[in-house]
Amino acid sequence: MENQGWLLLLHQIPPKPAYFRAKVLRRLTQVGALPVKNSAYLLPDSGDALEDLEWIYREITQQGGAAWLFRAETLAGWTSPQIQDAFRELHRAEFESLIEQGRTLLRQATLTPGETLAAYHRLSRRNEELRRVDFFECPLRKELEQLMKQVGNELHRQEVTGDPSKQVQSGQVWVTRKGVRVDRIASAWLIRRFIDAESTFRFVEEDSYCHQAREIRFDMFEGEFTHHGDTCTFEVLISAHHLRGDGGLVAVAEIVHDIDLKDDRYQRGETIGVARLIDGLCLQTPVDELRLERGALIFDSLYQGFR
Repeated sequence: MENQGWLLLLHQIPPKPAYFRAKVLRRLTQVGALPVKNSAYLLPDSGDALEDLEWIYREITQQGGAAWLFRAETLAGWTSPQIQDAFRELHRAEFESLIEQGRTLLRQATLTPGETLAAYHRLSRRNEELRRVDFFECPLRKELEQLMKQVGNELHRQEVTGDPSKQVQSGQVWVTRKGVRVDRIASAWLIRRFIDAESTFRFVEEDSYCHQAREIRFDMFEGEFTHHGDTCTFEVLISAHHLRGDGGLVAVAEIVHDIDLKDDRYQRGETIGVARLIDGLCLQTPVDELRLERGALIFDSLYQGFR
């Protein structure tokens, strides 16, 4: 990338409010900007980077500060390869920290399956965030990716349900309780999208339901796929069908978990918005079949966004 262009942000931040300087620094860190000197930050020139820095520019000027945003082909005293090396070093400490966390997770023998899965999800999320700002591939990135695969493979070997390796034939009847909400809507989307494309769904009163041969129960008492320990049905289905390697599904699972179990384990920024969408969907849509149909649009869009 010898001809890499750069975006350079210079700023002067007003002394008040006192928190604002820390807020700007946090935003610059989140977008992966490289500090080149006091109040000067650099990003590789791209449409996304320009949008990020324009937002920060506006925030500074709206608070009474001053900011300047430039495009540059070169910086005095630095070649493009030297700048790229500086970007690679910028996140080295974070990669080292995540690698150590992954190694610790592999060695940890005292965690429950749910705790192990939660730790893996946190590690995956931070890895995903770091990859977005690792513009020139830190040398430790491949080591972390290989370690993440090891942790994922280890989780696949752990028993999360009574029969996690059960194979589901196509065209099964999936049964769940009437009045579906977030976990059942998301689980039905997952089933039809990734597990059984020809599936059909029945909605029953749990107290009067009699289990029929060839019907698969989910999110029901004594169901084949239901809550296990501190994991929701959506997470159990992912584990049972070896789908943990899909980062988009892992992200969706974290959101569904926090909405359904209300334990704020993952605290993703998208959770409250998705919860409001599902609440509104259920208020507007009394028919379970329509809830699944309309809910699938929400989860399709969410999944594609994460991918």
